[in-house]
Amino acid sequence: MTVCRDCCCGSRPKHPQVDHDAQLDRVRSALGRDHRVRTSDCLDVCAQSNVFVVNPAPAARRAGARPVWFGLVLDDAVLTDLIEWIQAGGPGKAKLPSVLELSVIAAPDASAP
Repeated sequence: MTVCRDCCCGSRPKHPQVDHDAQLDRVRSALGRDHRVRTSDCLDVCAQSNVFVVNPAPAARRAGARPVWFGLVLDDAVLTDLIEWIQAGGPGKAKLPSVLELSVIAAPDASAP
């Protein structure tokens, strides 16, 4: 998982109601050492804000699963659903709950100028 931090998205000025550090600590604690959680300075989807990208496990990736991008992960309920989905297997392994489908965003177009 990659979490957008250190730019406008994962910052107190843009979302003062969110404790971004606590959110990241919660994800790392819940997922443990079985899941790598890293931060990115910017994922180039600032309009969506507080973005999380969940990568498939290597076997799921080889089977065709692709990363799933989530935007506006700003409350505990969405974060809980996201953690539970990852614990169930995530992309390519577990069906995406319909409530999380509301938070899915398009990945930025790497070919755009």
